[in-house]
Amino acid sequence: MQLYLVLLLISYLLTPIGASILGRCTVAKMLYDGGLNYFEGYSLENWVCLAYFESKFNPSAVYEDPQDGSTGFGLFQIRDNEWCGHGKNLCSVSCTALLNPNLKDTIQCAKKIVKGKHGMGAWPIWSKNCQLSDVLDR
Repeated sequence: MQLYLVLLLISYLLTPIGASILGRCTVAKMLYDGGLNYFEGYSLENWVCLAYFESKFNPSAVYEDPQDGSTGFGLFQIRDNEWCGHGKNLCSVSCTALLNPNLKDTIQCAKKIVKGKHGMGAWPIWSKNCQLSDVLDR
């Protein structure tokens, strides 16, 4: 637990001054430019929906999941127990790198995640709020 508190403090200190919540169109453009539109068959609307429900478009969001003790980082709330940091680190990236508002590391890690057997279903919140949803066209 102390490690998470230290990590959260470090991520707060490393977050650029003025970093803030991004607008929906800004997020869409950054994800499009990062090659996520129809990556592995998922439309840009799916990615924007995921970003909204995971972080409300906040690239520096950090949330701890009390159910499994993992911590989610960045726009897509990528979990530390598997994808970044001291867990399995399947993305080969530090969790704090996922807090960068340029989204480069976040997009690369998201691509690795969605290539897995669950696709975007790797994010339960996507399955609940975005899959087969009518909000994607808005």
